[in-house]
Amino acid sequence: MSKTIAVFGAGTGLGLGVARRFGQEGFRVALVARTQSKLDALRAELENEGIEADTFAQDLADHSALAGTVAAINERFGRIDVTEYSPAGIAERPVATLDLDLEGLQPQLDVRLLAPIRLVNLVLPQMLERGDGALLFGLGAAGTNPLSFMSNVGIAFAGLRNYLKTLNESLAPKGVYAGGLTIGALIELSEAQRQFDGRPTSAEAVGFQPERVWPKDLADTFWDMYVKRDRYEDSVGTY
Repeated sequence: MSKTIAVFGAGTGLGLGVARRFGQEGFRVALVARTQSKLDALRAELENEGIEADTFAQDLADHSALAGTVAAINERFGRIDVTEYSPAGIAERPVATLDLDLEGLQPQLDVRLLAPIRLVNLVLPQMLERGDGALLFGLGAAGTNPLSFMSNVGIAFAGLRNYLKTLNESLAPKGVYAGGLTIGALIELSEAQRQFDGRPTSAEAVGFQPERVWPKDLADTFWDMYVKRDRYEDSVGTY
């Protein structure tokens, strides 16, 4: 049976790049994101390239709905061999350190930290039973290189990075891989790139001009991590 990758937070940037890369290796693809019309466009693009894909609409901040989504993917494809978690973006804006409060932090924690932990809880038992599987995460560089104007984002990613390192160490002897790609760059073709280029931001106000990376290059790195399983983390970009 062909393996299945479930891409949580699928978008036109990293999510589509990973789906395409794994699909080219024979994986079937489950695409998960909030907006059905955008998912349909991604599925059509993959299917035009001969990659089997299906869509599952869900807001990743709704942790209670994750179990139903995972169950639907299992019913459609039989099982999940790899998860890739990298939300394309959330509506809440980055919050500077001196402006940070619980209201500014909670949405980031919900999507960047709590949802990934809930997802692992749901998919890991079957992977452990098979003695194989992989959990891949896209992380922002603010988790390792704190930026004052992205305080809420950095705190959430720092927590996820901490969890990921210990997850990798705990799972390695059991045949399941956990790895994260820290991205310190703006991903071309992504929603974030369109927003950044489309209007002034607080980042631009402080002279923040990140380098650019292409989804294909990031997806190639994820594939290399998945195949080699020789590191819990890799990084692209400098900010």
